[in-house]
Amino acid sequence: MPIWKVKVSIETLQERCADGFASLLGIYFSEVGEDYLKATLPLGPHLLQPMGILHGGVSCAFAETMGSTAGNCCVDPSLEYCVGLDININHLHSIRSGLLIAITRPYHLGRRTQVWSIHLSNERGKLIAVSRLTLAVLSKKS
Repeated sequence: MPIWKVKVSIETLQERCADGFASLLGIYFSEVGEDYLKATLPLGPHLLQPMGILHGGVSCAFAETMGSTAGNCCVDPSLEYCVGLDININHLHSIRSGLLIAITRPYHLGRRTQVWSIHLSNERGKLIAVSRLTLAVLSKKS
């Protein structure tokens, strides 16, 4: 059963993020499932730390983008919106080049909080990092 409360497609997700940080990083939404989103991030020199590996802040920003985007698709945007409350990320392996792939799924979709799992992998499916994002669900003021 789909979890989305708004129309979710690759096109709508790309439009939603067109002028923001996700676009600046180069995040591309590539798949929408009934209960998950998938996106890719091509790695380049601008995303690496001086040692030539992916900067941890980039992987954290990618995870935050994935969970926040998904979370905001699970609420009625005329009444509510989601913002990050807490994020945790464990970097398991380094990556220097290629494509970073993220998949996010919810652990919990509550009235006031949501908790999301975000897995970051390389093109061969090797797990690079795991993240847990907690979102606050806030009411829009009239």
